[in-house]
Amino acid sequence: MRRQRNQETAELNVTSFMNLMIVLVPVLLLNMVFSQISVLDLKLPTGDSPTVVDPKDVTLEVIIRKDSLEVSYSYMLQTSVVANLPNIGEEHDFKGLSAALQELKKDPVFADKSAINLLPEPGIDYQTLVNVMDSVRVYPAVVVTSVVDAQLFPDISLGAAPEEQANTTEASQ
Repeated sequence: MRRQRNQETAELNVTSFMNLMIVLVPVLLLNMVFSQISVLDLKLPTGDSPTVVDPKDVTLEVIIRKDSLEVSYSYMLQTSVVANLPNIGEEHDFKGLSAALQELKKDPVFADKSAINLLPEPGIDYQTLVNVMDSVRVYPAVVVTSVVDAQLFPDISLGAAPEEQANTTEASQ
């Protein structure tokens, strides 16, 4: 004799799982941190033989020292210091750097320039270098009641800072 079993169809109840997803997905999306990554196109020295430099071309430089920031430009193999900004307390004067570059940008010689050389001393920390890059690239400007980022010198090149002249003269004496 064969016995017949009572077979019931199993029913999957996903209501509680769906309720969990309905609550969990919006909460996770609201708490998610949207990070913004900005990429700068830097020009690094190639290390090959030196290229021919046109001496008539004006080169703008920011020398980053541990105790100051120095803005200078070279023209016809002559270097002129535009601004020497000593540290304010423990911090570099990034606002002063931005103000000096804004004034320099008003000069017709630099109005169309977009390139700048950053020359950090050995031992300058990464955050200082990033802050200087941010200061030389853009500055906040008010245009018709809106604050926008106005462009200063976005084409950044990196190099090594020359030794301080005071140290070289002391060493030679």
